[in-house]
Amino acid sequence: MSFTLTLLLATCYLYVVMVGAEDTLLSPPEGNMTFLGGTNWCVASPGASQSDLQNALDWACGLGMADCSQIKPGGPCFEPDTLFSHASFAFNNYYQQNGNSDVACNFGGSATLTKNDPSYGKCSYTASGPTKSEGASIWKLNWWKSGGIVLLLYMGS
Repeated sequence: MSFTLTLLLATCYLYVVMVGAEDTLLSPPEGNMTFLGGTNWCVASPGASQSDLQNALDWACGLGMADCSQIKPGGPCFEPDTLFSHASFAFNNYYQQNGNSDVACNFGGSATLTKNDPSYGKCSYTASGPTKSEGASIWKLNWWKSGGIVLLLYMGS
């Protein structure tokens, strides 16, 4: 196989890997990124009703798959044992696990964003600051994709 053909195949492979339907690395991230120049946390909204907070907390710790182990009795975030405090922890955990997007901090209007760290005592609210989205890095390739390129180049030699 000629070097030109190998180079063409490698270029096509790179295009499929970076722009193909399986991993659309050039597309924008889902939702709007909400951290504007710093770290944000998602907490319960002071104006939310008790029933809305309870429903949102139940969803976050259930179907939303937030890690709510720290707000169970004996956990570092159990005290204060209030619906508002527990909902704030669960909302933030879900928000941080789901890309810090505005849609991940809604909970039917029961949540809001804050730039003030809600952590206290031994209760630490996770946070992730602004990072490059996968869409910003067109050279990010999985090991097996890189291996495909090496294989194509090897076949051509």
